[in-house]
Amino acid sequence: MIKLIVGLGNPGKEYSGTRHNIGFKVVERFLERRGSDKFEERHTCSSMIYCGRFRGKSLILQKPLTFMNLSGEAVGALCRREKILPEEVLVVCDDMDLPLGELRLRGKGGSGGHNGLKSIIGNLQSESFARLRFGVGRPEKENAAEHVLGVFEEKDGRLLDLLLTRSCEAIECALSAGLDRAMNGCNRKFEVEDV
Repeated sequence: MIKLIVGLGNPGKEYSGTRHNIGFKVVERFLERRGSDKFEERHTCSSMIYCGRFRGKSLILQKPLTFMNLSGEAVGALCRREKILPEEVLVVCDDMDLPLGELRLRGKGGSGGHNGLKSIIGNLQSESFARLRFGVGRPEKENAAEHVLGVFEEKDGRLLDLLLTRSCEAIECALSAGLDRAMNGCNRKFEVEDV
């Protein structure tokens, strides 16, 4: 059972619209969708956390404020404090190996070269946490750091909005029906026509 949703990103206004901050955006959209549900916002464990309930069960959402490469410090501290096991964590992050439009949910796995995931794996001493990878594509000319720290193009606005919604639906399905069911509906490429 998932008890903690972690959205990865970097703190600060200069990073707010970047590809690397898509985890933050998914958490924010999830909270918007909850509407009347009460999620209490707190600053703790080098993070902004939101504590509430989903379908009668306790749920915490976390946005680490440690910068991406040190995300594991914040996630590990919160897991230890709340006695949350790696198997009860779902991490949302960007993925350059997937094109924009593709989502991939998995129950466990390696870092795939993602420094945020690498930090979490190191701190939890486990790869057994779920992760929702949000495709941002790989750049043809600019280097990887410039790409993930760049903003989405204006033409991608409708698709981005759809993907944020689909990501939240996948999380909600994972919380209510389990990861396998969520993976069946989530792991594919979405097009603007799906809007």
